[in-house]
Amino acid sequence: MTDRAVHRESAPVETPSGKDAAYENFPVGSWLLPAHLRPHIAAFYRFARAIDDIADNPGLAADDKIARLEGFEQALMGENAGDSAFATGHRMAESLAATGVPTRHCLDLIDAFKQDAVKNRYADWSELIRYCERSAAPVGRYLIDLHGGSAIGYGPSDALCNALQVINHLQDCKADFEEMDRVYLPANWMRETGVGVAALGAAKATPALRHVLDRCLDGAEAMLAESHRLPPGIKSRRLGMESAAIIRIAEKLCEKLRREDPVAGRVALGKGGYLWHCARGVVPVWLGLWR
Repeated sequence: MTDRAVHRESAPVETPSGKDAAYENFPVGSWLLPAHLRPHIAAFYRFARAIDDIADNPGLAADDKIARLEGFEQALMGENAGDSAFATGHRMAESLAATGVPTRHCLDLIDAFKQDAVKNRYADWSELIRYCERSAAPVGRYLIDLHGGSAIGYGPSDALCNALQVINHLQDCKADFEEMDRVYLPANWMRETGVGVAALGAAKATPALRHVLDRCLDGAEAMLAESHRLPPGIKSRRLGMESAAIIRIAEKLCEKLRREDPVAGRVALGKGGYLWHCARGVVPVWLGLWR
């Protein structure tokens, strides 16, 4: 372990937020995916949730967050096998070894969450997307590799995952600011409209802030348009159906975020809407009619 790492063997390292798959907008390892792969997907989700919760814990100092994340990195590399505090990381390493999926996707997530520990603002859209490429795109890349690859590479999957991340940032923009002083909205867009970060703590979005939110939605929708190539390009038909469901859910959330105010309250789909838009994605792929 490094000098900054958590030395007390078996001391609590994870800081569960209480969030689980039910909190997410998008199905992770749903019944659509092959049964024999679901335990590996569950291990990946558990790993990603554990390191994300550490990065988002407002009660931990930045150095402490980074030390804990480095412990998970070492677990992936087999360097702290005797420390049960990082059991989630050890199980992830075992899963990667069993499936042949490379470790880089998990390492990219850790790198992004280390950044979350020390970085609270993003200068522009390009900087934000570079962060998403490490905090979101690795999820899609992991799933593609686990399911046998894609005939069209990672590009459309990256576009989908990055769009999902932006959507989540918009949904949680108020909570991120109030609980962690973290703002993912591009700072240059906010300056151009004359709005400060304090506007995120208001009862509702101002017209200037609404303009910035809509520009972010423009970017998310452009990435979703690119992601439409993903479902037929994935070698696994089941993962293609899953990705199509996610695309439809994301598109509907963009529509809701256009109409509703994420500063006034978190914008999300109800269970009925969630299931309906899943079906809107799954059925066309199942019938070979996805466009």
